[in-house]
Amino acid sequence: MIRVLVVDDQDLVRAGLRTLLENDPDISVVGEAADGRAALLRVRELRPDIVLMDIRMPVMDGLAATAAIRADDSLAGSRILILTTFDEDEDIAQAIALGAAGYLLKDTSSDELRRAVHTAAAGGNLLSPSITRRVMERLARAPKPPEPDPRLSALTERELAVLARIGSGETNDEIAAALHISPATARTYVSRILFKLGARDRTALAVIAHRSGLDPTN
Repeated sequence: MIRVLVVDDQDLVRAGLRTLLENDPDISVVGEAADGRAALLRVRELRPDIVLMDIRMPVMDGLAATAAIRADDSLAGSRILILTTFDEDEDIAQAIALGAAGYLLKDTSSDELRRAVHTAAAGGNLLSPSITRRVMERLARAPKPPEPDPRLSALTERELAVLARIGSGETNDEIAAALHISPATARTYVSRILFKLGARDRTALAVIAHRSGLDPTN
């Protein structure tokens, strides 16, 4: 069972997230907090596996709370997922630098959020697809000659096509529509690619695709 602490200053948001997450039988919301300081106290009390953290909150914001949690070695078992409406580059960079396991936007779908909790609990790191797109766009503005990763030789033609679309920031549903496969099949391909390339998460796959010059239009 994955134990989650929900941190947001809006009561309705916390209630909605609790309901959404607990639709997954493997996730239990063990507590809530309305600001960063309360979150720090609750993490020390409850030792959740995942802290779902908003950024803009009174008393102590989510980034300060993330820094405080990560600075306490006794709380190393609690991983932090930022869930916010704000997608400023500075916030994203600071959250990752402070040790957040991921940065998601509140327009993330219910299924994607639950998968993100599972991924973070398993030790993975992740970004919202829209943020991954922006990272790839910034890399593209300073292009380097493609250097195909030798590990790509282990992939099938269809797996390469999926990887190329991950590199362009597409979600599993978008990949499924483009390749005329089901979303479940798309997820299976992503899992296979992660295993074959020894990559930790989807963002790492996107970087490999970009550096290897994979183009989803080819």
